Amino acid sequence: MSTSTAATPHLSSILPRHILATGDHHPIVLAEAKRRAASVQLRIADAVTAFAGSMRFVYLHAVVFAGWMLFFEPSPWPTLTLVVSLEAIFLSTFVMIGQNRQAGFQQAKADHDFKMSDQELLTNTELTRRVHELTKEIHAHIVGAAPVAPVTAAPLGSPAS
Repeated sequence: MSTSTAATPHLSSILPRHILATGDHHPIVLAEAKRRAASVQLRIADAVTAFAGSMRFVYLHAVVFAGWMLFFEPSPWPTLTLVVSLEAIFLSTFVMIGQNRQAGFQQAKADHDFKMSDQELLTNTELTRRVHELTKEIHAHIVGAAPVAPVTAAPLGSPAS
C-alpha cells in the first residue's frame, strides 16, 4: 500500500524535491519527510548537508581558496587556515546530524517493517487455518457425513489384503 504524492498535492509544498521526483513512497518515508519539513532546524541542516555534499561546494571552495591564497593573504595563510578549520568543524557536525537522523529513520523503518511482517504472518496463519477448515467441510460434504477411518499400515511380513 503506497501513498502517491500526486494524489495528495498539498504534500508537494512540504516534501523535499528528491522525494517527490520518484513518485510513490512508503508511508514511513512520507512521514519522515513531513517531520523534517516541519522543523526549521532540520530544513536548515538538510540544506547545508545537501550543499556541502555536492560538487558545487567543492568547486566553490577551490575557487574561493585559490583566490584567497593568491590575492588576499601572504604566505603561510594563517587566517585561511583558521577559516578552513572552523568550516571543517561545522561541516563534520552537520554530517553527524545527518547520520543521526538517517539512523533514526532507518530504525523507524525497520520497526515498521517488523510490525508489518508480524501482522502478515498472523494473517497468513489465520488464512491457512481457514483454508484447512473449508477443505475439511468440502471433503465432508463430498464424501459424506461419515468420518473417514484413519489409515493404518499393515505390519511388516503380513500379506496385504
